[in-house]
This record gives sequence, C-alpha cells and structure tokens, in this order.
Amino acid sequence: MRIEGVERTQLSFPEKLVGLLELVKFPHTIFSMPFALMSTFLAADGLPGIRELLLILAALVMARNCAMGFNRLADTQYDSTNPRTKRWYILQYQVGRRTLLAFTLASALLFVGFSWALNWLTFLLSPVALLVIIGYSFTKRFTNLSHFFLGTALALAPLGAWVAIRGSFDVVPCLLALAVLLWTAGFDIIYACQDVEHDQRVGLNSIPKSLGTENGLRLSSLLHFLMIAVLLILAGYAGLGKIYLGGVCFTAVLLFYEHSLVKPGDLSRINVAFFTVNGFISLALMVATLLDIFLS
Repeated sequence: MRIEGVERTQLSFPEKLVGLLELVKFPHTIFSMPFALMSTFLAADGLPGIRELLLILAALVMARNCAMGFNRLADTQYDSTNPRTKRWYILQYQVGRRTLLAFTLASALLFVGFSWALNWLTFLLSPVALLVIIGYSFTKRFTNLSHFFLGTALALAPLGAWVAIRGSFDVVPCLLALAVLLWTAGFDIIYACQDVEHDQRVGLNSIPKSLGTENGLRLSSLLHFLMIAVLLILAGYAGLGKIYLGGVCFTAVLLFYEHSLVKPGDLSRINVAFFTVNGFISLALMVATLLDIFLS
C-alpha cells in the first residue's frame, strides 16, 4: 500500500502506539464506559469488587479497540476517498496495516480472556459480542439503519457489565442498554449528516442520505426524546431517586443544546455537538447515578 506524497518512515514503538490509539479514537471510550460503570454499580447494589471492576473496564477497552481497529481495516477504501477520514487512511499506512491487524486481533483475544476471568456466562457470550461489534463495520454497505447497529454495539457495554457482576440478565440493564442504543443512534445520525455527499458518491447508506438532513435531524431529536423517557422509566425499576432524576433532567438540557448546535444548512458545529456535549452527557449521568446509589 503506497500513498502518493506520504513518506514511509520507520516509526518507533511509542510512535506506533500513539498512532494506534488515534486510529481507534481511544478518547471516545468515554461514550460507553460511564454506562458500563452505571450498570456495574447498580448490579452490585453499591461498590463492586475491585477485581470485577478492573476486569470489566479492561474488557470494555479491549472490545472497543477491537471494534475500532476492525472498522479502520474494513473501511480503508472509504476512508481514502472521504476528506474527513483521509487522515486515518494516511495514519494507517504510516503505522502499518499488519500492525493494526495484530493490535485488533490481540484486543479481541484479550477481551475473550477478560470475559473468561469474570464468569462463565460472559465468556460464552463474548464471541457473540465480538460478532456484533465488528459486524457494524459492514452495515453502511447495505442498510440505512447502520446507526442502530452502532447503538446496539455500544448498548452491549451495560448489558455485559451487569452479567459480569450477577451472571444473569434483568430489566434494569436492558432499559439502560435501550437508552444507550437510542442515544447512540441519535447522535450518529447527526454525525452522518456531514458525510451525505461522500456516501452518495461511493454508495454507502445512512438515514441523512435516505431521508435528507432535515428529516434525519428530526428523527435524531425523536430518538433522544425517547432516550429520556427510557431513563425516567429506569428510575422506577432501579430504585433511583432525586439525584439521578436531576441527572436525567440535566441530560435533557444537554440534548436540547446539542440539537440547537446543528441545523440542516449549518453543520459547522457538529464536532462540538458530537464530542463535547455527548461526553458531558455520559459523565453527568454516571456521576448522578453513583451519587444517588451512595447518598440516597
């Protein structure tokens, strides 16, 4: 693989590691990790064991690294033609495709290993989880509903964390997973608005491409409204009180602000809406939930 105008230099191990973390957008772990922690503490009815907590966090990081690494490998041809993602294509060339493949495989194996260390059910379900999170990478090729597949992939985090603690499923993690699915699908639709022209050119699918940017943003708003409704229902099933409900109200305000930033004719502030606001949403909900568990 040769990219015109890009010199292939021998990168040191630290430089390759930095490149890999940028390729998998490691800071975006903040989107799913707080929900996994919420589920962990709810399942434990308080503070979980340190061993279980560390294993859950490690499994989550490895699963996400695997998913993002695989996505970069699978989408190489599309990253190369999209001005927004061209830098990932160049960085993959500089780091080395084999290095990225080895990183992805190692992350998958470590995820399975950490799942095995938690309990038998998480181990049995780990291959299924891997199929879901890597399968998302292909969905834009054949369906406009890829946003919901991404939401499903992130929704596995609270489900897996609950199973890791209790070894079974329940209504609470399912509601939390549904909230994550709706939230993720909603913000991914917003993010996809900036790729409509590219998707039309290369034959990829998305809701903004199918319905138009304006209708896509309306659907995103509806999904986020439903997310708030699910979070309110969760309070009753999980026995959460005023502090948690305050966090849900704050989340609603942040979502309203997120949608105020993006207009059909002005997508210039999508990065603020996508990265900054959604990062605050996940952290605020986690903090409110943990405070409610320990103080109520």
